[in-house]
This record gives sequence, structure tokens and C-alpha cells, in this order.
Amino acid sequence: MGEDAAMAARQFEVDVSEDLLGCKISSPARRTMAAPARCRTCQGVTEASVNRLFDTRFGIPGRFEVQRCRQCGLEQIFPVPTPAQLKELYERFYNFGGERGTVYTTLREWFFCSPLYRLWILLDEDISFHTRQGQGRLLDIGCNEGRTLKNYASNGFQAEGAELNETAAAVARSAGFTVFTGPLDDFILVTPFDVVVLSNVLEHALDPKAMLMSVRRLLKPEGQVWISCPNSESWLRPVFGLSWINWHVPFHISHFSANTLRSLLEECGFTLRETRQMTPALWVAHSLVARLFAEEGKPTRQLRNPLLMFALVGLCRALLFPALALGNRWGRGDCLAVVATRGGDPAVRG
Repeated sequence: MGEDAAMAARQFEVDVSEDLLGCKISSPARRTMAAPARCRTCQGVTEASVNRLFDTRFGIPGRFEVQRCRQCGLEQIFPVPTPAQLKELYERFYNFGGERGTVYTTLREWFFCSPLYRLWILLDEDISFHTRQGQGRLLDIGCNEGRTLKNYASNGFQAEGAELNETAAAVARSAGFTVFTGPLDDFILVTPFDVVVLSNVLEHALDPKAMLMSVRRLLKPEGQVWISCPNSESWLRPVFGLSWINWHVPFHISHFSANTLRSLLEECGFTLRETRQMTPALWVAHSLVARLFAEEGKPTRQLRNPLLMFALVGLCRALLFPALALGNRWGRGDCLAVVATRGGDPAVRG
């Protein structure tokens, strides 16, 4: 993270010193929690499952907890940001902000455009469906600056994107791609899509059920949705505890298990066709760095050190390969990747 982002983080801490996410604050790092919220998908009663979480990536101030719904089992953070608060958080700390020309971005762009990347995802798991071949119209929701669109296009698809960040969308458009900016409900559909991709996106949605219903509207009959997201039943969650990188508060709103994701898909009128579990060495390395270096209220700059991360990823893949493979086999991988098809009418929860 650069000096501008660090300054933004400090300014944000000042801006929210009286009220963040609707909760009264006794200090920038401590929030007074209100009564437990209802589940955002089924309105069931929730109970705390993890507390004292803080942002281990950007150093955004605040304490959060994760609550589990007693009825459907879905886990969600608490307190939940409002749409306006999330918009400010994303614009200040997350997503593409026009950064170019740094050592980190130069190496990243070179790597993702090189044959080494294809080789790497064959060895270290393809969590974003970048090796999946096909044809037809594909919509990548959360396409950022369009790097993934290039992958899908090279695999035979007519790739388009949807992206809330106008700066990132402009970069993707400059590469020749059609990119929609705005809420999915405002997407004017002319020709339905064959595939919609939600690669590490659904967990960010304030209302994942509404997002899946919007995806369903955009798909042709029997069209597919490809979803990847962190697995709330990952064996790395108890290993790293509060440092597990996939807590990612306050951006990861929901935490899905294989069962809760399947249930939500079925409720929204999808039929599950394929489920895989993966544990990318990069995610393990991120959790390790967070455990070693993360401090509350401070950005973890080591996560942006390409040499350190490259070394740790190689070390994790080489030394932990048996454990990572066994975790995936036993249903405790760090990442879920599912393919579902648009089916009949959505189910009605009883």
C-alpha cells in the first residue's frame, strides 16, 4: 500500500471516529455491538461464532464478529456496513484505483499475461475458471480492469464485464471490452448470457440471494453460473484463527460452506452441477503473512511485497502439498468452486 492509501486509512479512521457501520464507538479500534442481527437470507436468529476480528490487510479501524444463523447455518459479519459505507471503503482501500507503473503492478501484469501463469494455475489451483474452455456469451461480474476478460476471451468466449468501479471499467473498455457499470438490477438485458462468473464476488454482496436472483435473470435457460468463494469450513480457519486471510473484514459479508452455498443456489432456482475444493498456496501464504505481521489499525505492507510473496507461495506449495491435497479431499479446502445451471422457478422457503 502506498503513502496515499496509508493517508486515506488514517483519514478514514478520523472520519469514522464517532460512528462506523451504525455502531457507537468508544475508540477507533473498539465498537459497541448492538443486539444480534437477523440472517440476511432467511431472517433466522443468529449467534456469535467468532469475535475480535480486525482488518489484517488494509488496517481499516474497527472490530467485527461473525455470526452464524441457527436456521440456515450461513455465517455473516456483524455489524454489517451500509451500502454507502461500503462504497466509501471500496473507493479508498480496495479494488483498482488507477495504480500503474509500480514494481508490484508491473510484475503482476507481466505474470498474468505470461505462459507461466497458465502453468501456475495448473499447479496451484484455478480458482477463477481461467482454464475453462467454451463458447457463447460470458459475463464476468466484478471484472475489475479486465484482466480476467482477456483470459475468458482467449478461451473462446464472447466476454463482457460488470464492474462498479468506473476507473477500473474504463481500463477494461480501453482494451476493447464491453463493461456495464451500475447495480445488476439496472442491467438492461438484450441477449441472455450462456455463463455468468462470480469469482470471489458473492461473499462481498450485502444480499447474496438478491445477487443470485439477478444472475438468474441474466442467464438463458440452462445457462451456467460459475462461483468461487472462501470455504467457511476450511481447515486453515482454525489453524490461523483471527489471522485467516479470508475473514477479510469488513469486505467479506458472508461466509459460505458447501452446504449453505448449495442451499442458497437451490432456493434461487439453480441446479448444482459441480463442486470442487481447492487450497491455493497464495491464500496460505497470505494467511501466514497476516499471522506474522498484521497489526490492528495498520496496513500489512508485506502482502504487497512480490519477492516475499513469491518465495512464501513456492515454499507453501512445496512443503504443504500433502496437507493441502488432503484438506481438499476431506471437504476442508480453503476455496469452493461450483458450477450450477439455471433451473426452474426459485424455491419458496417454508
